[in-house]
Amino acid sequence: MRLHGKGQAALVLALVAVVGMAFRVSWNALRDIAGAVGADETAATLYPFVVDGLMALALVATLVLADRDRTFALRVLGAYTAASLVLNYVHGLVPELHGRTVDWGRLADWDPANWALVLLATSLPVGSIYFGSDLVAKVLHHRPTPIPTAATNAEESTKTASKRSTADPAESIPAPVTPNATALPRPVAVGFLKSTPPTKPLLPIAPAPAKPIERRAVAAESTRPRRATGRVPAAAKSTRSKRTVEQLLAEARAATADWPDAKVTAEGIRRAVRTSPVNARMLRDTLLAERAATAAEAGV
Repeated sequence: MRLHGKGQAALVLALVAVVGMAFRVSWNALRDIAGAVGADETAATLYPFVVDGLMALALVATLVLADRDRTFALRVLGAYTAASLVLNYVHGLVPELHGRTVDWGRLADWDPANWALVLLATSLPVGSIYFGSDLVAKVLHHRPTPIPTAATNAEESTKTASKRSTADPAESIPAPVTPNATALPRPVAVGFLKSTPPTKPLLPIAPAPAKPIERRAVAAESTRPRRATGRVPAAAKSTRSKRTVEQLLAEARAATADWPDAKVTAEGIRRAVRTSPVNARMLRDTLLAERAATAAEAGV
């Protein structure tokens, strides 16, 4: 049985009242926990809104979102509900928290448990900023799926019927046979027929001779790329004659006569002399060796 109108409004109001009273009960415990971990009076007052407020936001997000986003909102709601439950449980176990006489940052006697509780209490506000922003962004970017109406269903059924009628045009439904229908008379065999003159027997027609298929040898196409044939035009040939090592060395000496040693590189010589990188490295080593030998002789 579904509720309509006033029944739904009454149910929502009852839920809001229960949530409000539960928040008031949890607010006292969370405020004392926040004061115990170093929050001032204003921050301790706002701390319950950070934890329980995100729970309410996650609950609303689960009603709006769908699929993976709804699963994420349910996980956030479950995580913050568990954290609020743990902090309320600790508040009930430590009487000093009620009078705020507990030592600052001391929520349990056992150090590992105390460290875990302090980490939990201090990380909830940061988590509220992150998860709350993510949930709001998911809700704002959510596009609800349209609800099918009666007109949409009628159109779909009409399209389906038309597709079925056009898909099988050759099929026909046989007419039903009624028991009262009159049967057709059975044919009567006739004992005599009109005589016909004998006809000439038909001679078998010889088939036309088939034309023999002429077979020719066809060269198989090669998958290898064809090589260029013919002579290279004279314009494409280099007009510069091949230089010897002595000629290259003489040109390199002339080009690098006023260069410092730091500028004598293989790339610089290659550009100046216009030769290959291998020759440029050979010329560089030779020129640097000559300069070193000259400098040694001048020093002696």
